[in-house]
Amino acid sequence: MLPAAHPDDINRYRAQGWWSETTLSQRVAELAKNHPTQSAYIWGDTQITWHGYSALADSIAHRLAGERVAQGDRALVWLPDGGAIHAAFLGCERAGVVAVGAGWRAGVRELKYLAQRTNATVLIVADETFAGSAREICALLDIQRVIVMHDLDGHPTVSGGALAPTGGSGIAAHELWLLNSTSGTTGLPKCVMQTQNRWEYFHHKAVEFGALHDVEVWMSVVPAPFGFGLWTSHVSPTLLGVPCVVSPRFSASQTVADIERHGVTVLAAVSSQFVMIMNAAADRDLSSLRVLFTGGEAISPARAREFEDRFGCMVLNFYGSNETGLLSGTRVTDAVEARFTTGGCVVPEMNVRLYDEFGNRIPGDRGRGRPACKGPATTLGYWDDVSANAELFTQDGWMFMGDIVDIDTDGWLSVVARTADFIIRGGKNISAPAVEDEVASHPAVCLAAAVPVPDERLGELVGVFVELLPGAALDLEQLVTYLRDRGVSREWWPERLWVVAELPRSSGGKVAKGELRALVLPGSDADVAGEAVVSPNN
Repeated sequence: MLPAAHPDDINRYRAQGWWSETTLSQRVAELAKNHPTQSAYIWGDTQITWHGYSALADSIAHRLAGERVAQGDRALVWLPDGGAIHAAFLGCERAGVVAVGAGWRAGVRELKYLAQRTNATVLIVADETFAGSAREICALLDIQRVIVMHDLDGHPTVSGGALAPTGGSGIAAHELWLLNSTSGTTGLPKCVMQTQNRWEYFHHKAVEFGALHDVEVWMSVVPAPFGFGLWTSHVSPTLLGVPCVVSPRFSASQTVADIERHGVTVLAAVSSQFVMIMNAAADRDLSSLRVLFTGGEAISPARAREFEDRFGCMVLNFYGSNETGLLSGTRVTDAVEARFTTGGCVVPEMNVRLYDEFGNRIPGDRGRGRPACKGPATTLGYWDDVSANAELFTQDGWMFMGDIVDIDTDGWLSVVARTADFIIRGGKNISAPAVEDEVASHPAVCLAAAVPVPDERLGELVGVFVELLPGAALDLEQLVTYLRDRGVSREWWPERLWVVAELPRSSGGKVAKGELRALVLPGSDADVAGEAVVSPNN
């Protein structure tokens, strides 16, 4: 029997209109019947219609049945963004199989971890180019069954093999439907238990906050298996019944070209991606853009303002996590400064609470503290991970965030610090995101990532890796002078600076802080006084 939401929650959220019994599979079948020739997904010069999407999902479901994958079993899905990965998720749903979403850039170590953690019995993988290495991985993971997806002349198909009627009953909207992972920026990920209902609720809020309609042209450049990407590429476009443009591999210049070519109206991108898109836009016409949903990393107010000024597009963000969903969000009707400098107003039905450093609830749930929530957007928690769930949940079932926030008397939420992202210099806690915001405001800087550098005297120093704008140059002295002139606290001034061609990304698309921290450990390539130029892939 699949894990599922509590019956009381199911009844309450359905009565409130946030959840329904309709599944994504049923919605796609409806679209395939009523709008068979309309585009569902577009990537490069390839597209798949709603009819083709539904038919491909059916083929995958029958292949799973032919491989004797039983109701509730797990299938590890390792595919690039495109029509195939969404059809794989849909096919798993129809076969009653829980999909385990693996980031396309995941290495063998992460794949092995996901397979072992979830006891996956089948691997769904891209075409023969990757099937060779996939078979080696299967042997390593003790997975015997492989379903191979092909791209034949722009048409995704599933490889031949045993086909059988699906014996599973599908997956209900309130049941465990998909396992995805935390972003893995600091180590191996945890597996988060997703239901469709919690993303249906998230979709309702996106429609409300972004004033969305069923005539949008959607584009998501966030990897599909992860929370932000799951909502913005697999769920909302389908529920709206609109085409979604996706990218097998993120390229800022290609994204700009696709926005212009397809007349994209809604764009979803993590903060670092939208900065790169803006830098690549030059004189291109992106006037079709109406709403940008962003997040995942701290948003630079200056960059957000520049994006809106250049393209006439509203920049919106939700505050939350893969585990909690949203706690707050910004709306198209909010004042500009509020949208750029806060996470928006807390959402009433998410029942946001604040706790102090000792785990005591703060009366009135206003002021500064660690937030927790319980509502229609929360997940079922972590799969088979008692210790992680003990840290995630309060004793009475509220779900924690890993941040310290301020919530003012009107309910506006602002992130003060990430509890797990401090640099402790001489006993003083320095917020790495705060340092990154200041460094990123330098006119030569495109993106910045702050990390602790080990130091015998002070414990840790402030180190910063920066990706510069094309043709720009920057050294440590220039950066410190700039920050001093801005009045930035001395403790926040970087003491080590590395200029890199490209900051490394985790499989979730965020800056891979774990890789950068490893680079500054004693004996690493970056373990030098002063500045250095290093490769992010070392």
